[in-house]
Amino acid sequence: MYIYNAIIVSVYDGDTVTADIDLGFEVWLKGQKLRLLNINTPEVRGKEKAEGIVSRDALRSRILGKEVKIKSDRKGKYGRWLVEIFLDDENINNWLLAEGLAKPYK
Repeated sequence: MYIYNAIIVSVYDGDTVTADIDLGFEVWLKGQKLRLLNINTPEVRGKEKAEGIVSRDALRSRILGKEVKIKSDRKGKYGRWLVEIFLDDENINNWLLAEGLAKPYK
């Protein structure tokens, strides 16, 4: 697993965000799409829209514009990095589960 500092620049839904990632030595990856690992949240379109907006907005209020740590080791099938996000010492993936805003996904 690799751990990087990042800034969350947008939140698409409860399990997909965009971040600028600090690789060190003044090297940044800008606009990287990230998928939160091992969770699934309702979609912001279709029949789950109302629940999806609740999850998205809760995540936005928690991490948008903030410096976080991301932990990742691979990309998923849609080309997004699969990550755990940490705000201070709190695992945001686990927070979404504990709040009932996400379900486990393997």
